Parts: sequence; C-alpha cells; structure tokens
Amino acid sequence: MPNVFTPRVNLLARASIVGFVILLATAGVFAYGYMYSSFSTGVGIEVDQPVPFSHQHHVGAIGIDCRYCHTTVEDSAFAGMPSTQTCMNCHSRLWTDAPMLEPIRESWRTGTPIRWQRVHVLPDHVYFNHSIHVAKGIGCVTCHGRVDQMGLVRKEVALHMRWCLDCHRDPKEFVRPKDKLLDMAWRPAADDEADRDALFDQYNIRLMAMTDCSTCHR
Repeated sequence: MPNVFTPRVNLLARASIVGFVILLATAGVFAYGYMYSSFSTGVGIEVDQPVPFSHQHHVGAIGIDCRYCHTTVEDSAFAGMPSTQTCMNCHSRLWTDAPMLEPIRESWRTGTPIRWQRVHVLPDHVYFNHSIHVAKGIGCVTCHGRVDQMGLVRKEVALHMRWCLDCHRDPKEFVRPKDKLLDMAWRPAADDEADRDALFDQYNIRLMAMTDCSTCHR
C-alpha cells in the first residue's frame, strides 16, 4: 500500500508546529509590550482639561497646598476635585478677564460644575482609599509624581497591580514623616534606616493585612 503522506508533508507539519509556537510567542511579547505601553496605561500623556490648570504654576511656583483643591484627601477615599468656588476665591480678583479662564466664569454664572477629567482612573474592581495612605505616611509624590513640575498633569506610573503590591510588601522606602507628606522634593537620607523603622511603628503598618486580597478587592 503506497504511503498516504510523503516526507514533504511531515516536514511541513513540523514547520507548521514551529511556526505556530513562534507566532504564539511573538503575540505574547506584543501583548505584554502593549499592556505596559503608554497606549494602554496613559503614562506620560497629558490629559486635556476644560481649563489648562498648571500645577507647576499653582503648586510649584505659588506654593498652594494640595489640600486647598483636593479637600477630602485626608478624610475620604476620593481626594476630590476643585469646585468653581475654590477657583473663584482667587480668580474673582486675579486674571478676571483671562480668556482661558472663561469656562470657570461661565461655571460660576450658570452654577454648572466644571467637568474635570480624571487622570488616575482605577478599574471598578479595585478599591483605593486616599485617606488611609495619607494616614500611613505615604506622600502625594509616591503615586502622582512631581506634579509641582507639570504644566498639565500626566500619569507617572501605570498603577498596575504589581506596582501596588511591590509597595505593599515593602513600603519602608516610601513612608515619610507627617510634615513631609506634601513636600514633593523630599527624599529620605541614606542613613535614616532607624528613623524609617520608627515611622513604621508610629503608623502601625502591618504587612500581613496590606497584602491580603480583600484590602484592594472588595
């Protein structure tokens, strides 16, 4: 009985298997690259706002406290967005005719809130509480980067689960004194290991609870 499959068919079958494996590996590499690219994460991309609010000017140059605009950051899961009233506290007296501030004046006249665009948006299945991080000594710059140097705010980190867990497993290098929480330029000294241990005890940080699934997924 003659052979149904010739040697050439066997060679083709082997080449197809190898090609499929290479294709699968290539697809995996591209998928991984896309997941961590700015197209997916938004890292490094400035977000257009109804008013081109400059943190570099307001925070870096003028020195406005973060909590002046983000009023609930110490008491709530959500840090809060600035209200029109907050903006008008200054801009009813300063730059009152600036064209770029017309959306604020329009909001003030009509009572319609400004629709600020959130930059850091987590999935619905992720629970994040600003107040507990502030209470445990985590400064704004840890997650938000040097906003005092940003014209329009952009994401500095992707906020992937792996990034959050790295901090939750070993947060010692990120914990800072209470009076340094809003200091964007502050860095711990190289020889302050004992001080950071003391802060760990002061904030009563328990690593076991911080890596429990229910901490972030509720």
